[in-house]
Amino acid sequence: MAKINYFILLSLLLVGCFSKQQDNQNVFLYNESNGITSLDPAFARDLEIMWATNQLFDGLVELNDSMQIVPLIAKAWQVSDDKKTYTFTLRNDVYFHDSEVFQNGKGRLLIAQDIAYSLNRLKDPTTASPGKWILDKVQSIEVSNDSTIAFVLSEKFEPFLGLLCTQYANVVPHEAIEKYGSEFRNHPVGTGPFQFAFWYENIALVFHKNKNYFQFDEHGNRLPYLDAVKIDFAKDMSAEYQGLIQGKYDFMSGVHNAFKDELLDPNGNLSSAYSASIYLQKTPFIKTDYLGFVVDPSLQANKALLDKRVRQALNLAINKNEMVKHLRNNTVIPGNNGFCSPAVGFEINEQVRYSYNLSKAKELLVEAGYADGKGIPTIVVSTTSDYTDLIEYIQHAWQAIGVTCEVQQLQGSAFRESAAKCQLAVFRKSWLADYTHPENFYSVFSTNYFTPNGPNYTHFTSKMYDQQYNAIGNTSNPDSLLQLANQLETMLSDEMPVIPLYYDQVMHFIRKEISNFPTNATNMLDLRRVKKS
Repeated sequence: MAKINYFILLSLLLVGCFSKQQDNQNVFLYNESNGITSLDPAFARDLEIMWATNQLFDGLVELNDSMQIVPLIAKAWQVSDDKKTYTFTLRNDVYFHDSEVFQNGKGRLLIAQDIAYSLNRLKDPTTASPGKWILDKVQSIEVSNDSTIAFVLSEKFEPFLGLLCTQYANVVPHEAIEKYGSEFRNHPVGTGPFQFAFWYENIALVFHKNKNYFQFDEHGNRLPYLDAVKIDFAKDMSAEYQGLIQGKYDFMSGVHNAFKDELLDPNGNLSSAYSASIYLQKTPFIKTDYLGFVVDPSLQANKALLDKRVRQALNLAINKNEMVKHLRNNTVIPGNNGFCSPAVGFEINEQVRYSYNLSKAKELLVEAGYADGKGIPTIVVSTTSDYTDLIEYIQHAWQAIGVTCEVQQLQGSAFRESAAKCQLAVFRKSWLADYTHPENFYSVFSTNYFTPNGPNYTHFTSKMYDQQYNAIGNTSNPDSLLQLANQLETMLSDEMPVIPLYYDQVMHFIRKEISNFPTNATNMLDLRRVKKS
């Protein structure tokens, strides 16, 4: 009986709290099939958490639609001549949400001490934030007054401002952390365009408009335009898809293989059957999907894979253009040009480095002593269920040069754990950059970032590579940056610790009632200027 009463009460609450917004149709609705584990920006490791926290919190700076770093809480900043000190001047009209913490109708004015508190909280071991690494090069944080804060770096690091664009760097009030402790995860208080209303975990999450938000549009109208945001948590992707088609949801990100052929034509464009009610926005994403080889001799059991000529041959045997056409409806970009995604907006990958060439692949196997693949033990490629079709395509491609392959499908948690321990000889993985500087892509191969302490799952190591990688983070000159990036890409294409498979694209399916919806290379959900008719 208690259980029944609980669900009756829950339904009444949902209806009561939400009826006003439903009546005026000014509520943005979407589904999050992966769920949300926290609304604390210190734990915004996954895209679904980033999307939610981006509505609730602000940082000093942000990326605009052109991927340029622009002020947000900061009004302006200055960088010292040695590029080691960043001094920010803050706006004087940014307030934390009026909430149970600040019950005064307006909240509390944000000051520089709040920024210092929030970022020092990331470094506090009791917080255990996965985002503490963004401050690795910060030697000190210095507050001069309520409107001035400076970051002193231990060394010059050009991508530093990009780190401050991450959700980890968002600002929280100390009063809320002191009041809620670990429960701040479901009692968030920020300065963002929306503020927390209620969250019934695994059922629904609702944000209401922040009526005191500090940003205005060019006509003097206070942002945001929407009255509320509602997030559902249906795990069934088909329910999300049907919700979009039927108008229950205003937006869907990406497309599952199960219904890509219905939504898209063979060229990756929206099917004409849905053009009356839905529109598609897409742009290159700062994400590269790749096939990785463990190249550490002490960890790689298949010794043939330690010969870079074998790895090069395996790359040359894969026709990536055909692969993305037949398996992904051209919704992704073939990974022929380098490891760094074109979404970075840099000229690194204009050169073709990873081509399809069966005859050359066979020649390389002869040179390595494995003519027609003879002598190469069966290669076990590990993946998760969402990418089995991709690995089966590669399995077939390798048969053309005499190499046998076995597909090992693992559950997500088991796959991640095994990859982190370098227990998978060959694996399909992806790198989603934390910020848009190319340095972040090349960190995947730094000796300092061997897994499990970093993203180097292949255990690739090279003194020359490390020297060039360290230099790229200290380079501001565009020509020097391009030169270093090309040198790093040349080393990677020669040593072949990974085979870039494709560069992902952001794909947003949006109902026609929605306008001003921004789509950019970071795939960050920004609802400040979104309108719903």
